[in-house]
Amino acid sequence: MGLWTWIAIAAAVGLLVVVVVNVVRVLRHPRVARVTLADPARATTIDESGAVRSVQAADLILPDRALDEIWSPMHLERLARTYWRFLTRVTLGLIRIAYTERERFVVLLTRPFVLLRFQAPEYAMDAEHGVVRWRIERGILVARQGRGNGYLEIEIERRGCDQHGMACLHVRVAVANFYPSIAATFSRPVYRMTQAFVHVLVTHAFLRSLARLDLARSRAGRLEGVASVSTARR
Repeated sequence: MGLWTWIAIAAAVGLLVVVVVNVVRVLRHPRVARVTLADPARATTIDESGAVRSVQAADLILPDRALDEIWSPMHLERLARTYWRFLTRVTLGLIRIAYTERERFVVLLTRPFVLLRFQAPEYAMDAEHGVVRWRIERGILVARQGRGNGYLEIEIERRGCDQHGMACLHVRVAVANFYPSIAATFSRPVYRMTQAFVHVLVTHAFLRSLARLDLARSRAGRLEGVASVSTARR
């Protein structure tokens, strides 16, 4: 059993403890929107090849005007940055994000402890939908057969609302075609009890945190002043 795999297990267990202790504190802020979790049935699945698909979702009810003000490519980019900022905050800085022009790294404290390495984000947005997608390259948490295959994405969708002056924003966070090294090296139950559990807990907390509509300014700022964007591909 390799050193990197042991590091992955230790990181998952350690993060589980930190997240459980810290998540309530992070969510204690004034709210602009009402958030209701809306995960699909069988939200996390593993197919016969070992590929994981995990989807967490929420419906936000907020004033029409508030949604109109943030419906732009710039704010979609800020939503992406908010996700990474939340991950760092909820883990008390144990997990950090390193940026280059072409890649994003999720690291345990510092490189070379790269848990996940992504390609630079792809964006698409129109009047009703928006998506930001990061393609997974490799990392300690990625099994060999999964390198370059999976992706993480955040999708937003405007939906009708039966409350006067209010709007509904459906937010979905998905990981697809991801091959976890913990499941490949140990077992799927071990993966479900560690990394998968942490991922779902953090993602639900992130979705709840959107009630504040506190979107972080993007590090890259590629979409500031951009009226439309379509770079995401399947």
